Amino acid sequence: MAGCFLALSLSGFKQAASPQADAFNQDRAWNDLIVQCGFGPRKPGTAEHIKCRDYISDELKKSCLNVHFQEFTHRWSVSNQDLTMWNIVGEQNWKDATVRVLLVAHWDSRPTAELESDPEDKKKAVPGANDGASGVAVLLELARVLKGHLPAGVGVEYLMTDGQALGPKLDEMFLGAEAFAKDLPNHTKPNYGIVVDMVGKKNLNVSMELNSIKSAKTLVYALCRHATQIGLGEVFPMEFGQELSDDHVPLNRAGLKTIDLIDFHYLQYWHTLQDTPDKCSPDSLGQVGKLLQTWLQKDPPFDYG
Repeated sequence: MAGCFLALSLSGFKQAASPQADAFNQDRAWNDLIVQCGFGPRKPGTAEHIKCRDYISDELKKSCLNVHFQEFTHRWSVSNQDLTMWNIVGEQNWKDATVRVLLVAHWDSRPTAELESDPEDKKKAVPGANDGASGVAVLLELARVLKGHLPAGVGVEYLMTDGQALGPKLDEMFLGAEAFAKDLPNHTKPNYGIVVDMVGKKNLNVSMELNSIKSAKTLVYALCRHATQIGLGEVFPMEFGQELSDDHVPLNRAGLKTIDLIDFHYLQYWHTLQDTPDKCSPDSLGQVGKLLQTWLQKDPPFDYG
């Protein structure tokens, strides 16, 4: 709190972008996951956190316009000190779009592995391969393949949130999404949002998250139907999942219909030191990337109106 070259010429799917557009490359996405984890845990207030921030920003600049940081601070209850954090934002085709889509993933990792059994291990920061790096990896690669290949009326904003996993309790989580939600009145508001979190585990299964259904049912069902049309119905089944708090909750409270794509069947590794790349799969990143790329290139695009 994510196998092979995938062609887009699928039966029943109308391609709106140039036929020269590359398909989502899961190996490049996998490299993004490995690089993030290679910095170490992305715990706010550390050098590793800054290094990862700059890597994500530099990669987004290769594919997006108006890449910038949204800086905010939080007085952390654990240390009683102010932590500086940064959302990372980039845009594609945003200014003149008629349908604007916000894509969200968090790039920080949990500062404490509180679900470890050993008291000393509980104090250590989580590697965050699935819970953090997987969603960012998908969005970075998606930005690469969509550069210059979005339908004329579709714009995408990539929001990499910080402070999502800070904790220890829910009142000190999702901080970047809260900061972004507060700024929505001053922003060119998206039509809807999609959060991508914990999508890297092997044998991915992303069922319909219940808070998403409560807030954006039409979008949830439309995306599931699209998954079935492109051969990913088993990965994104039209089945009820759990009710989870994530970055979509503050965005929905702010009036932006947002859903959460998340596979929470990861509890044996979640918030532990075992959240490492060997528990993840390039295939899973590829499946999520294929879903989102083909969704954003649909003709006509999905819109709440």
